[in-house]
Amino acid sequence: MNQAIRFHETGGADVLKLEHVEVGEPGPGQARVRHSLIAVNFIDIYFRTGRYPLALPNGLGSDAVGVVEAVGPGVTDIRVGDRVGYLIGPQGAYSQVRVMPADVLIPLPDGISDRTAATLMMKGMTAQYLFRQVYPLNGGETILYHAAAGGVGLIACQWARAMGVTMIGTVSTDEKAAMAKANGCTHTIVTSRENISQRVREITDGKGVPVVYDSVGKDTLEASLDCLQPRGTLVSNGTSSGAVVIDTQKLAAKGSIWVTRPAMVHYIHPRPHMLSMADELFGHVLAGRIVSEPQQSFALADAAEAHRALEGRRTTGATVLVP
Repeated sequence: MNQAIRFHETGGADVLKLEHVEVGEPGPGQARVRHSLIAVNFIDIYFRTGRYPLALPNGLGSDAVGVVEAVGPGVTDIRVGDRVGYLIGPQGAYSQVRVMPADVLIPLPDGISDRTAATLMMKGMTAQYLFRQVYPLNGGETILYHAAAGGVGLIACQWARAMGVTMIGTVSTDEKAAMAKANGCTHTIVTSRENISQRVREITDGKGVPVVYDSVGKDTLEASLDCLQPRGTLVSNGTSSGAVVIDTQKLAAKGSIWVTRPAMVHYIHPRPHMLSMADELFGHVLAGRIVSEPQQSFALADAAEAHRALEGRRTTGATVLVP
């Protein structure tokens, strides 16, 4: 038997229940993984609340690291005993053990601990696809990045520094500003007391930035548009404050702005491409250019409290569950 977090209805954090779930042998193309650490991501809240619909009842979570216990027929590039991580596939990572498709598993290098890897699978790969694929950065740009002290944000700070990118990061407190700067963010804007677009214009001598990466959504939309140069790009990669609704006439008035709402699933396939993305990320970590450890840990049984902390903006960096 295996303990797992499941939910039978959408709603607040209290819908998450610890249940006993039977785990069988892997079938063709599958592997059974025993988790060591499970990542908590804001997208998990979207599934829990029903913003992203799931058939219910269901498990939760798509991001974890662990060890392969068994493989099914036809699995050739993953072996029993391999340390692996993953960030895509069916929901159900909030569990001790699970059976899942083997082709979503990413082997972990010996030089990267499970603790580090647990903060990298979704969050590090998100930084990779935002900075290297959605709006590719070459170095020398000045960018605006919202939620710079979050789980993805702290990795993005370091990646920007490694590439020679000047990053302006928004944060909610002075403590988070200090953390973002310590991780490589060049300038910080504390949104509780500073005007975002005004500060960006001051920092850029009135020019604005060519790209804004905005995971906040509704509350930062207007400021993001006001920070962009003509023909700039708004990468709307999250909606933690609410959905983004844009009048296209406003895009013209603001300078013929481009807008994209990317999803990881469209940037990570096929498998060889996913592995090359991971190789680039792991290369930065092994070279010491990106350092990442969980900032908050909760027992698997306390997944609901982890969600409350994340929703209440009481976290910095990455949060993990310990099965």
